[in-house]
Amino acid sequence: MSYSIQPLELTPDYEGRVVATIISKRTSQPSKRAVLYVHGFVDYFFQDHLADRFTDAGYSFYALELRKYGRSLLAHQHPNYCRDVREYFEEIDLAIERISEDGNTQLLLMGHSTGGLITSLYASTGRHAEKVSALLLNSPFLEFNVGRCTRLASLVVSTICKPFPYANICGVLSPLYAQSVHSSHKGEWDFDLAWKPIEGFPSYYRWILAIRNGHQAVKHGLNIKCPILLMHSARSFIPKTWSDDIQRADVVLNIEHMKRYGRQLGRSITFHEVPDGMHDLTLSRRDVREGVLDKMVAWADEVMG
Repeated sequence: MSYSIQPLELTPDYEGRVVATIISKRTSQPSKRAVLYVHGFVDYFFQDHLADRFTDAGYSFYALELRKYGRSLLAHQHPNYCRDVREYFEEIDLAIERISEDGNTQLLLMGHSTGGLITSLYASTGRHAEKVSALLLNSPFLEFNVGRCTRLASLVVSTICKPFPYANICGVLSPLYAQSVHSSHKGEWDFDLAWKPIEGFPSYYRWILAIRNGHQAVKHGLNIKCPILLMHSARSFIPKTWSDDIQRADVVLNIEHMKRYGRQLGRSITFHEVPDGMHDLTLSRRDVREGVLDKMVAWADEVMG
């Protein structure tokens, strides 16, 4: 079954017109259960196998491409930019309303990396948080993967640069991770390099400050009421040059941050460690990702009935 792709017109912001995009695939089986997937930074939805696995299991699948990402990026916008993480709540509201209008009564909200931070904040204080039956986090971005001194310096610079909304820094993200997953380099995935470039996009200091504020909210405790599954690799490291270990670990975020701050998310949280898992666990080598998908579906079935 092919996807339905629907643009969402949003309230214009400080850059002008704003849209988001819902990509959906309905299950062929009668069901009231749905998944809403939110991607990470320098990312968009291209994980067809994730959608297939859930629709095969009886869930309708919806992927939300946030404003200024992927199919939602407009010519006048700065890619992946925001000044407050809660800007994304508007499109999540509309996506959940669409999912409810389609007849779904149980919702699995799923977020990868920065999407994991955004969905966690939404499940805590979003307008339709009570409609979220369960929250599934794939390597959530709960802290910057740098040392304490670098974090402090970034905060100082970001605060100083606040009057200059598009001041930025390039090269924060190593291209090695993107190279490890794209088929033109070391990986097996063919994604659009205009939307997910190997070298990444600039990191704007206002964006860094917005993310830092989201991290602080997590550290103060979110009190999410629904069940949470937090999945992460068994290890992480920061590579300097290419090695095959890059495809067997999280080379973007620190899993110790996920373990530490994940406990602040809610009342009922399950941690699941994935040996040889990559940052996006669903892009790991075939045997690893099959185990990841099995765990995701089994847990969703268990907590959602």
